[in-house]
Amino acid sequence: MSTRREHLEVIGDRISIRKQVIMKFLEEEAGTGRGDLCSRYIYEVETLSDGRKILLKRPASLNKGVDFTVHIENARFRNRGQVDMPSHSNIFQHLLDKKSSNPDDYDKVKVLIHKLYNCENLEHQECAILDFRTGYSVESILQAVKWLFIEQDVTYWNWSGRSMLFSALRAKGLC
Repeated sequence: MSTRREHLEVIGDRISIRKQVIMKFLEEEAGTGRGDLCSRYIYEVETLSDGRKILLKRPASLNKGVDFTVHIENARFRNRGQVDMPSHSNIFQHLLDKKSSNPDDYDKVKVLIHKLYNCENLEHQECAILDFRTGYSVESILQAVKWLFIEQDVTYWNWSGRSMLFSALRAKGLC
């Protein structure tokens, strides 16, 4: 089966966003086996101000069910495998680098992380006014954080969901 590329946009609170994501996944065509017989999907979920996309890929390589992975188009976080897929530690490092390079603007990033945690969308201009000259754009990192929050809500709903990543960010002084 070929990989299907679709668009996914979500709005609302934590419960409604989770439902929208899962309902979209329930529309997927069932696979008939492994390898080429597996149904594969790429969802375009955000368009960054530079034109790159935040993508979700399904199925996730290590998990089953409704899990997905988050990717930043044309980014490179590792040397092999899914190089465009930021890990939590990649996100932490990019944010720590931004914090040390411009602490004043980083205080504004903390506010934006809280917005994302509270299921509020970011506007391009909220990131455009921030001045960081290290790593990938703050917009790309924050939009990845948004979808990592959602991924944790989908995967770990019965536990703490998005608060796991948020707590880790807080423990590192990043929000």
